[in-house]
Amino acid sequence: MDIITLKNVKKYFGSDPRMVRAVDGVNLTIEKGRFTAVIGSSGSGKTTLLNLIGGLYRPTEGTVIVDGIDLSSLDEDHLTVFRRRKVGFIFQEYNLVPDLTVRENILFPLALDNSRADMAFFGRLTELLGLERYLDSFPHMLSGGAQQCTAIARALMTRPAIVLADEPTGSFDAKTSQNVAGLLKLTAETFHQSLIMITHNLELAQLADRVIRLEDGRMVSDGR
Repeated sequence: MDIITLKNVKKYFGSDPRMVRAVDGVNLTIEKGRFTAVIGSSGSGKTTLLNLIGGLYRPTEGTVIVDGIDLSSLDEDHLTVFRRRKVGFIFQEYNLVPDLTVRENILFPLALDNSRADMAFFGRLTELLGLERYLDSFPHMLSGGAQQCTAIARALMTRPAIVLADEPTGSFDAKTSQNVAGLLKLTAETFHQSLIMITHNLELAQLADRVIRLEDGRMVSDGR
């Protein structure tokens, strides 16, 4: 079963003669519950593609369908709710709230949605990510790896159908990168989520079920 479908999706910025064709006619389907890696050189359109799937950008042309929802049918308010409930975002910069503890950061998306936290799930998630002893700590007290694990837990706490990770290991050494990517894969498998990860690291990409390469906004290879 496909959870993501892109039909002739284009995303252009600016106007001629300086128009940037960040994504230029991508057709793509992604199966539910699979780990997909997206690779390509800088400026190839990887982050733009991820933002289109996550509803952060609207396409210039084409259709983006996520978990049965045509994103073009949603107004901004409903798109915000869709992102909060359906998509977990993991960024290279962590984007943790500095004045909140690890516990509060992880639960923050649920608070925004006025949803009750499943504390049994919270315990399982923080144990899997090795965060139990950091729950009352603030982000500045943590190592980079622990901050990223907090960001992963926050993204997964709402049990989103899709997890989008944009260079989540970009600032780590090789060993930490492998550990974080392995944790992402493990948590996605454990909680039956679809994971799409952008990476420049070809070794990390090999952890995925499928590797898609973009260049100049177009898909140039698709390996399963």
